[in-house]
Amino acid sequence: MEPSLQQLGQAVKRLQWRHHREANRRLAEVGLSIAQWDVLRNLHERPEASLHELAQLTFQTDQSMGTLASRMIERGLLERVASPGRAVRHRPTGEGERVRRAGASLMDEVLKETIGVLDSTDRAVLYRLLIAAAAGE
Repeated sequence: MEPSLQQLGQAVKRLQWRHHREANRRLAEVGLSIAQWDVLRNLHERPEASLHELAQLTFQTDQSMGTLASRMIERGLLERVASPGRAVRHRPTGEGERVRRAGASLMDEVLKETIGVLDSTDRAVLYRLLIAAAAGE
């Protein structure tokens, strides 16, 4: 039986929820939330990202990203960096980089338990299909 579009949407959401719930539980072991880890991960991949870009990359509003960044600065995970113009930029501290690496290992474990059970061909197909669906193709 072919699944309906609603069933497919529900399956995607169910997987996302499982990842989110388990990631938050495991990341708490290193003192992070999934939102904090995602900020650190994105800064690692794009060190020049502005606060506005980080908000977009982490699916947050500019205001919520600003609040999160302030809390992460208070915790010693981020520091503000002088930058030209009006863009606000940040970089991870040594502690921020340490917990990012620890969080990456934990996230790999979470993902291995779900999409990691698929073989490499199926993972490649899933990735291609999700990218195409997200782009509306």
